[in-house]
Amino acid sequence: MQVKNKVIVVTGGGNGIGRELVFALLKKGARVAAVDISAVNLAQTAELAGELRAGLSTHVADIADLKAVEALPAAVIAAHGAVDGLINNAGIIQRFVRFKDLKQEEIKRVMDVNFYGMLYMTGAFLPHLLERPEAHIANVSSMGGFLPVPGQTIYGASKAAVKLYTEGLHSELRGTNVGVSVIFPGATATNIAANSGVMVEGQQENADMKYKTTPADVAANKIVEGIQANKYRVLIGSDSKTMDFLYRLMPERAAGIIYNQMKDLLPK
Repeated sequence: MQVKNKVIVVTGGGNGIGRELVFALLKKGARVAAVDISAVNLAQTAELAGELRAGLSTHVADIADLKAVEALPAAVIAAHGAVDGLINNAGIIQRFVRFKDLKQEEIKRVMDVNFYGMLYMTGAFLPHLLERPEAHIANVSSMGGFLPVPGQTIYGASKAAVKLYTEGLHSELRGTNVGVSVIFPGATATNIAANSGVMVEGQQENADMKYKTTPADVAANKIVEGIQANKYRVLIGSDSKTMDFLYRLMPERAAGIIYNQMKDLLPK
């Protein structure tokens, strides 16, 4: 689906890849409804959009709140007249600790945002997308959704659920006007740890120094390109592409490679 003159909803539009998606879509002539839990971050996105902000509406909502999500389609259609696409980008990570050290409320919050938030958004907007001449849904999973990352086991489980749900949705929507893509970013230069409320002093800085990351704007443009090409899977970053290949070929060996890279970052 070409995005020019289309109305696209982007969750997590207040920062990181989501903010860059807003900019990339506006530059390509789309109109955008940016959704985020932070009114402050959305205001910053709108300000940074500059002259392009005429095509932007902002909507403050917690996507883990079903009632809040159910109100969004009417708000987006009131602002733009229609809705043609949905990019479920919003997500949070867990504290970088082993599963045994996580509290149940932390586990629930990760699943609520990453999986149920995506599920609620898709359920709310799909009936409207099916009414359009062409439409598209892109769900952002993660490299951690197909490859285990120690210290992010629950995050990975949530993103694996996004992966398989999206693939199932793609199969169910074959023969309709709605295309579906699943996105697998590798390490990306965003503030996801701070925005998830799990920043540990020194931990993110050490990770950034050790691992090469894909800039958020590059990731956003790859996502838009994938939507326009109606791709089934979009792998972002050399790490995601490499580990996708290795994990298919030798899954236990690939998991061991990631463990050896990440073990020093895990608390003892």
